[in-house]
Amino acid sequence: MNHGKFIALEGGEGTGKSTQSRLLAEALEALGQPATVTREPGGTEGAEAIRALLLAPPGPGWGPRAEALLFAAARSDHVERLIRPALAAGRWVVCDRFLDSSRAYQGGAGGLGDDTIMALHDIGSEGLLPDMTVLIDVTPETISARLAARDQGVADAIGGRGAAYHTNVAQAFRRFAAAAPDRFVTIGGEGAPDEVHRRIMAALAPLLEIAA
Repeated sequence: MNHGKFIALEGGEGTGKSTQSRLLAEALEALGQPATVTREPGGTEGAEAIRALLLAPPGPGWGPRAEALLFAAARSDHVERLIRPALAAGRWVVCDRFLDSSRAYQGGAGGLGDDTIMALHDIGSEGLLPDMTVLIDVTPETISARLAARDQGVADAIGGRGAAYHTNVAQAFRRFAAAAPDRFVTIGGEGAPDEVHRRIMAALAPLLEIAA
């Protein structure tokens, strides 16, 4: 049995990751590649419980270090109980966010630094990286319009942070993609979902050929 492939979709708020994760998993299944679609934080019972604590925190909320530790704990459970078993069973795993979101949000915009986030990831998830990370890049104007339509003025604890924070997140993602072109592919997220999906499938063509 072939080992499965691990694809992470990354980007800031409102870039369309959830929609594109679903479309990608459906396309893979249609091509005869069994696929599991999941998300971070979340994907397992334990990680979903941590997700609730992160997005609707008790009291005044979490400081940057506590937030990073919670994300790392959720990811550790997710990797151990869902991602690695699915890959070992020959399934493709399509994940809406993974390590690079923690690097961009807590490490970059949150000020903890990349080394701290990577150290937590090495401990919690044994350094697992996706076979390909798809960064969906969208203009700030489009993101604002999408978030206004999606959230109706109500955002979670992380999505509701200020514009400067999210600008720093977007800049961090672009830095990561530029520094690791062997793992990242950047896809323009403007246009209809089907258009963006076609761009993603074109970018995945080499991996699909290897898996065939």
